[in-house]
Amino acid sequence: MKQNITLSIDKELINKAKLVAAQRQISVSGLLRNELRRIIEDAEGYDLAERKAMNNLKKGFHFGGKGVVCREDLHGR
Repeated sequence: MKQNITLSIDKELINKAKLVAAQRQISVSGLLRNELRRIIEDAEGYDLAERKAMNNLKKGFHFGGKGVVCREDLHGR
C-alpha cells in the first residue's frame, strides 16, 4: 500500500533532484523511494551484521589450542 507524504525541500535541491531523476528516467518520487529503500536496507544489513558479530564474540572462537593450563601445571610445581 502506498501513502503520500509531504516534504519540505529547498528549491535548489528539488531542481537538482529533477535532473538526476530525468537522467535515470524515473520520477523524483521514484528517486526518493529508491534511495530511502537503499538506506533502510543498508541499516538493516548493518544491524544484522552487528548482532551476528556480537553473538560470535559472546560464543568465542576455538583456534585449535588444548585449552587453558593452570599456572602450577605450566611451571611444574
